[in-house]
Amino acid sequence: MSTAEFDGISVAYDDLGSGLPVVLVHGHPFDRSMWRPQAERFSREGCRVITADLRGYGETTVIPGKTGLEVFAKDIAGLADRLGLGRFVLGGLSMGGQIVMEFHRTFPDRVAGLLLADTSPQEETEEGKRVRNEMADRVLAEGMNPYAEEVLTKMVSPENVRTMPDVAAHVLEMMRTTPKEGAAAALRGRAERPDYRESLTRVRVPSLVVVGSEDEFTPVADAELMHDLIPGSTLAVIEGAAHLPNLEREAEFNDVFARFVKEIE
Repeated sequence: MSTAEFDGISVAYDDLGSGLPVVLVHGHPFDRSMWRPQAERFSREGCRVITADLRGYGETTVIPGKTGLEVFAKDIAGLADRLGLGRFVLGGLSMGGQIVMEFHRTFPDRVAGLLLADTSPQEETEEGKRVRNEMADRVLAEGMNPYAEEVLTKMVSPENVRTMPDVAAHVLEMMRTTPKEGAAAALRGRAERPDYRESLTRVRVPSLVVVGSEDEFTPVADAELMHDLIPGSTLAVIEGAAHLPNLEREAEFNDVFARFVKEIE
């Protein structure tokens, strides 16, 4: 693990391999270890893979209150600056995908390729705003354990929880150990997320949209929408996976991503 200090926070990150720079952004409520299978493989196959804990998550500084997607995007830019990255492939899953969309909207010239996994581009609904703010209150009051137990079989399909206990244990551990103040701040920030549909029509780099066939949080229809909006994008539906296909169907996900990376190299 390495750390970078900027804007009053300390960001924990891993920087593996050399070659095409690839920055992968984790979802909520996870940490950079979510991307470990991809970081280990692609750092051996000609990529420089950077994975970082977002502010409020993992081993990065926790800032209570509210953390908007634009703050996360600026943090990625700050880390990229510290690491001397100009243009790079940027990928994210779930909330990480929304951070990637915000980054592209704000810093389009820095993006060499986009991976959007199990995410959605629409602005938050009024009901969604209420639910996210109530959940923020709940995790602050109860901690992360009850929430983690409740959503495990949506993050990982029930069948995969049964047949892939190591994956289920990893996902549960990430959720349980996420600082509650960081999780709550991100929930409040996402309650105010904007609509990214128009900005996706302006994407001019190779783009891969991936979704698990059994994803309840961001269903296949959301992936199809992004695929339709992004010119020339590729859509991959990973069968037998829910919200975390990179862990539930590691080989299939990696094969799809490998073909995508070759387009950019």
